[in-house]
Amino acid sequence: MPLDPLERYSEAASRSAGVVISRYSTSFGMACRLLGAAARRDVENIYALVRVADEAVDGAAAAAGLDAAAVGEQLDRLEREAESAMASGYSTNMVVHAFARTARERGIGTDLTRPFFASMRADLSVTAHSDASLQEYIYGSAEVVGLMCLRVFQTMPGAVRGHDAELAAAARRLGAAFQKVNFLRDLAADGLELGRSYFPGADPSRFDDATKTLLIADIREDLAAARGGIRLLAPGARRAVSLAHGLFEALVDRLERVPAEQLLTRRVRVAAPEKAAIALRVLVRGPGHAEGAA
Repeated sequence: MPLDPLERYSEAASRSAGVVISRYSTSFGMACRLLGAAARRDVENIYALVRVADEAVDGAAAAAGLDAAAVGEQLDRLEREAESAMASGYSTNMVVHAFARTARERGIGTDLTRPFFASMRADLSVTAHSDASLQEYIYGSAEVVGLMCLRVFQTMPGAVRGHDAELAAAARRLGAAFQKVNFLRDLAADGLELGRSYFPGADPSRFDDATKTLLIADIREDLAAARGGIRLLAPGARRAVSLAHGLFEALVDRLERVPAEQLLTRRVRVAAPEKAAIALRVLVRGPGHAEGAA
């Protein structure tokens, strides 16, 4: 039998969301491929919405000629569309529709989407952070995304029950680690092009190795804390998250080896052969082991 109109539209929407992750993130895209079809679809749907918002504040809208006020209006509209679709189950914006489909099925509510959009708006006006504002920004921009993905993982076959608090804490720490890594490797773009300074007291134009060492240590603490939660995930999620964890850990290793002043002129990446080697180790070890664990 042919699909009903809404199901056909929803499938097309999810396919369009999948294009976003394939275009913008090889690491997350690679990790998603280790998930089952349903979970992969859901994570791609989440990624697409947050990427669209992130690109709006990181230059795509400005390149189209929009000023900060106009970008803010775009974010407000996107948030309203997302909340409306989460309530109704439909949007004419395919990325929003795909996200809302996942949100409704996996129990993702405005308690997670509103902090995210608040952090996106902060990028339009906040140029330097305090410890408190950075913590709030990271929660909204990254930790809630980890919590959204956790809602998906907890619906997968083999999901462990009774460890909600531990899993939520691990998801938040992993999201924070990913965000801090991106701050560190995007110092030039954020500081010199967009005029933002995320790390309190760290002037991007005078970034030094002592500061970098402290930041690397903080990121490693987040990654270590997150690793403990991986063992509690469903086997399919365990593989995917272990791969993402391993890819970012490899990126941290590379950042540690690059002199601080070079981070202002280059964006550090993990080469494709190294990514493939990490993926192979995850597959060989199986879902019971986290990449990087002893």
